[in-house]
Amino acid sequence: MAIYGTVEMGGTKTSCALGTSPDDLASALTIPTTDPVETLGRVIEQLAEASPEAVGIASFGPLELRPGHPDYGHMKVTPKAGWTGVDVSGPFRDGLGVPIGLDTDVNGAALGEWRWGAGQGLGSIVYVTVGTGIGGGALIGGGPVHGMGHPEMGHISVRRHPDDRYEGGCPLHGDCLEGLASGPAIEGRHGVSPERLIDEDLSAAIEFEAFYLTQMVRDMVYILAPERVIIGGGVSQLPGLVKRVGDLLPFELAGYPGLPEHESGFVVRPGLGGLSGLAGGLVLAGMALRSFG
Repeated sequence: MAIYGTVEMGGTKTSCALGTSPDDLASALTIPTTDPVETLGRVIEQLAEASPEAVGIASFGPLELRPGHPDYGHMKVTPKAGWTGVDVSGPFRDGLGVPIGLDTDVNGAALGEWRWGAGQGLGSIVYVTVGTGIGGGALIGGGPVHGMGHPEMGHISVRRHPDDRYEGGCPLHGDCLEGLASGPAIEGRHGVSPERLIDEDLSAAIEFEAFYLTQMVRDMVYILAPERVIIGGGVSQLPGLVKRVGDLLPFELAGYPGLPEHESGFVVRPGLGGLSGLAGGLVLAGMALRSFG
């Protein structure tokens, strides 16, 4: 069986490993995401020791993912200092000489959950991560959704909770979903990071989060008609949050389209925990190898 390299690149940290499934990951390495030369170089060096047959990269973005585009594999304009315009996939291809699969971190996580986690057996899912930012990836027919760019679910508009006085923290849109429901939005509203919330502040944060995230799930139901929505990321670990979103969804849908599947078990947490992204890298590596062949 082919041994693949998998890479999960975030704005804060980057992880890599080798294996064939989430159950046999080895040679794992996690490092801070610093400048591109240092970060990519250390990961390539780590993977090169085992000579993988292909490598899959699930990366923060935004990325140019249009096949045939002259900037394919490059980072587009990103708030991560020093990364705008960086060729993400090229150094791996040149340094390892193997097929390289590349997609966004959230599409990678969606692929991992579809293959081994909470999306197994389904043809269409949405994976959303709620943390420092909010991002979402969609699989339709088992393949990631791409177009002119890639989905940016964190920047959809939502109606404000009537008791929310926080103005919104998105530097682009103010009170978009990310501006109202990301980790920094929680900290801006309550004065402490999500993991430090207690008592009334914790209850209020969960109520606001559920109110905003349920609207996002409603929009995904109407636009993409997925069979399941998976919510991960650090903020999703607030106690009872994901269940609360699932409980509110039928009311947000207001009886339309009236499918019983939306009543229970439609909004869930990741089945792979923190391994969704690395698992997705394995799927991307396999796809790249098949395409190369």
